[in-house]
Amino acid sequence: MAALTLGEHIAEIRKTYSISREDLSERSGVSTDLIAKIEDAGLIPDLAPLIKISRGLGVRLGTLLDDHDQLGPVICRASDAVASSRFKTGLPQGVAASGHHGMSFYALAADKSGRHMEPFIVTIEPDAQQEKSTHEGEEFIYVMEGTLSLEYGTDNETLKTGDSVYYDSIVPHRVFSADNNPVKILAVIYTPV
Repeated sequence: MAALTLGEHIAEIRKTYSISREDLSERSGVSTDLIAKIEDAGLIPDLAPLIKISRGLGVRLGTLLDDHDQLGPVICRASDAVASSRFKTGLPQGVAASGHHGMSFYALAADKSGRHMEPFIVTIEPDAQQEKSTHEGEEFIYVMEGTLSLEYGTDNETLKTGDSVYYDSIVPHRVFSADNNPVKILAVIYTPV
């Protein structure tokens, strides 16, 4: 059996719990149009709407991204990181993924059942575009390569290789390349149950 896409996961959970798109929109604050694009057209949105949708469905963010459930420790070997659960966001509206790179997310614990943290290796290309997002929880970012710009509320910070930041995700925030070069980060997102 083939793995479900993100949109198929959301539609399946909605069906299981008898939640219409309109109900999910009301519960999550995410428009029915965006939910339809995710489910029907395979759109991969930024993390903020995904977190809101998971909360509206009453499931962990990982439930939408998972293919497996493992109770014990999950080891992600360096050789497997690129092949692990992956998705891209941060592309300009209406631009095909083939012409731009956006932000690539490599899940580091996709098989861990019941987790509350979502660790990712994220590559942020210079062409990645995203709006400021806000959602429940906390985030930790460690810059592995490159120079990162962080907009957090009204503050702007520049982080270089080896720098890190820990912040409350409820404050509007976004990250992007500070110098038109790719940036590689370790990002850990915690969302309360």
